[in-house]
Amino acid sequence: MKYKKKSVIAICLLICLLILPGCRKDTKTAEQPSQDQTSYSYTEYDLARNGISLHLDKVAAEGNSSDKNILLVHGVTYSSHEFDIDYEDYSLVSFLAKNGYNVWRLDIAGFGQSEQVEDGFMPDSDYAAEDINAAVLRITEETGKDRIDVLGWSWGTVTVGRFAAAHPGHINKLILYAPILCGVGEYEVTEAFHHNTWEHAADDFQRTSDGSFDDEKAERVVRELFCSGCWHYDGESSPNGGRRDICVDGSNKLIDLSAISVPTLVICGDADPYLNYDLVNDALSHLPEGSALEVISGGSHVVYIEKPYYHDFQNRLIKFLN
Repeated sequence: MKYKKKSVIAICLLICLLILPGCRKDTKTAEQPSQDQTSYSYTEYDLARNGISLHLDKVAAEGNSSDKNILLVHGVTYSSHEFDIDYEDYSLVSFLAKNGYNVWRLDIAGFGQSEQVEDGFMPDSDYAAEDINAAVLRITEETGKDRIDVLGWSWGTVTVGRFAAAHPGHINKLILYAPILCGVGEYEVTEAFHHNTWEHAADDFQRTSDGSFDDEKAERVVRELFCSGCWHYDGESSPNGGRRDICVDGSNKLIDLSAISVPTLVICGDADPYLNYDLVNDALSHLPEGSALEVISGGSHVVYIEKPYYHDFQNRLIKFLN
């Protein structure tokens, strides 16, 4: 995207591309420049909750006079930069902006560009839900619009799900992308902060039978941009409160779908190792009228940036929003 400051980062990322087999930060390559000629505006907004400064930004296509707003909420380890893979037309932020949306992104306390926290267990799922509420109130105040759309990804579905149940008044439509409806498996999380690595950042991408990355499912440059963004924005550690919440037995329900009162899209790939598909396939029986279920055959946890599927993901998402 044209709104980002990339001068110093680009040099580092070029080096990363040359020496690292798996990952680097978001920049364009000389061989395959972005085809997006749209200009974008980028604005950061002051936001704080519980004495902690939170990063909230907005991207819009230049000249956009639309009153449509959507807030994107990240998962448990890496922050909202993941929604903007600036290569060809992969960026979900760009896609939504070009479709007339003011695209807002929030980093939960302790994540990404938000102020760091002393206790990594503090920003758990319920805490994050209140950070989301603070962001939504700020957005409605700034825009003068009473309702906005909200999308959560992975652990972000837990946090936006709990936010929607507690504060439905300002939500137009809700999107649960790769919903963590129940515990992903019992594991004792003893460290307050997760140790981030390049390998961990890339671990959601699909592999072939010999263990190498499947370039047919996700382009190498996309993996590199994704992982490098994790290095640049999230550094060596991230809060573990959310991880402790979801690393429980699968009998523990993490999102009360019956408490959600707004039209909701559940969207995911059918090859996502973190999902309970019995619960996914039963989701509509607990959600209100106007809700929808979209399962993309072959897609994984990062289906939104997988080469065979990302256009399908974008199209199904915008169809629901419109």
